[in-house]
Amino acid sequence: MDDNLIFNDPKLCTILDGTIELFYEFGIRNLNMDDISRKLKISKKTLYQYVKSKEDLIEKLFYYDEMKWGNKISEIKFSDLNAIDILIQVSLLVFEEMGRLNPKLKFEMKKYYEAIFNQFMSQKQNHIFNQISKNIQKGIKGKLYREDVNIDLVAGLYVRNLVDMHNKDYCFIESITFEQVFEAMVENHIRAISTPEGIKYFEKRKSEIVQLNKNINNQ
Repeated sequence: MDDNLIFNDPKLCTILDGTIELFYEFGIRNLNMDDISRKLKISKKTLYQYVKSKEDLIEKLFYYDEMKWGNKISEIKFSDLNAIDILIQVSLLVFEEMGRLNPKLKFEMKKYYEAIFNQFMSQKQNHIFNQISKNIQKGIKGKLYREDVNIDLVAGLYVRNLVDMHNKDYCFIESITFEQVFEAMVENHIRAISTPEGIKYFEKRKSEIVQLNKNINNQ
């Protein structure tokens, strides 16, 4: 069955939402399928109607997360926005996504389910690379980005910076917060590839990037 159709099932979505909350509370390694069914107050038979194993459950969680991310992205009216506006809005969503990433869960995923973790991280990185590439092309066409930008190189650097930010040692100066690092990365990216017209436009919209700190604090 098509995964997109599977995730239209409210019961499965409830199971996945409940499971991720359990993982946040107890960790992944500490829960087996008996624990999950008991804590979700469903029978093990019901649980196995939707997933084949714990590995399958975790794989579906990744698909589910991607589906929810795609829904958020689809709410942005790309055709009505210029490249800088799009990048600001998408960056706000990326920041929200990174802010809710639990380091313990990431560690357990990578250690105990490395193949699944690497597969989906690779897919997500490729998706971001493609989106940034399209954004640069749109910006060049709209004369907000420079025509001489090496699209593959710049998009690759953007993805690499996002990957590096997941490293717990990335903010090596104690007084510098993750929020400040993310803001600087987005601003430097825009300034490095923008025309004078693009930089002028960004200055008008820069306040939205500054709001990143307030957004995360209000969550």
